[in-house]
Amino acid sequence: MKSDADLIEALGRGDESAFTALVECYHQSLLRLAIRFVRNPAIAEEVVQQTWVGVIEGLDRFEGRSSLKTWIFRILTNQAKTVGIREHRRVQLTEGDTAINEMAVDPKRFQTSGAVLIGHWAFLPGLWSDDTPEKLLLTKESRLLIDKAIDELPPVQRQVIILRDVEGCKAEEVCNLLEISKTNQRVLLHRARSKVRSALERYLDQSERTS
Repeated sequence: MKSDADLIEALGRGDESAFTALVECYHQSLLRLAIRFVRNPAIAEEVVQQTWVGVIEGLDRFEGRSSLKTWIFRILTNQAKTVGIREHRRVQLTEGDTAINEMAVDPKRFQTSGAVLIGHWAFLPGLWSDDTPEKLLLTKESRLLIDKAIDELPPVQRQVIILRDVEGCKAEEVCNLLEISKTNQRVLLHRARSKVRSALERYLDQSERTS
């Protein structure tokens, strides 16, 4: 893959092979992200197609203030808004995404004194031994489990974890794309990761009981 500058220059010359390379590099990522925004596969595909149209039409306005990838992802989020399907353009700490007040770990796992959590484990998390999240990622079953756990996240948590952990975007890029603060990005990502990890832990616990 060429550098952003080389790609922009080639695309500006109308180099079809450069555009083909760009599509091959980012199309699946865009589709993965779009489906997490709009949930309907057919409409997600439409959003991605419109994104590529936006890339072609807006290429002469690309100023290089962000990476080419971030610029393309921003076009996708704008397209999602244009067709009226994206759940939220701006993060609002509503019931589905109450990041500040939400517990990352089930309170029942801590000891209590009366109705007050005293901060010690009532029972320790299970040891994962060789079944680490990294090794689980190598199996088809665990990948499906992770996808399902991500799909069940509140919309903005879902979008943040996809951008950060699946697409590899930097925190600053995610803040710019979703128009959220650094604090919200950090908290939303923590909540999302905690829920996915909890889903993996439940899966392992169940596997151990049935083995």
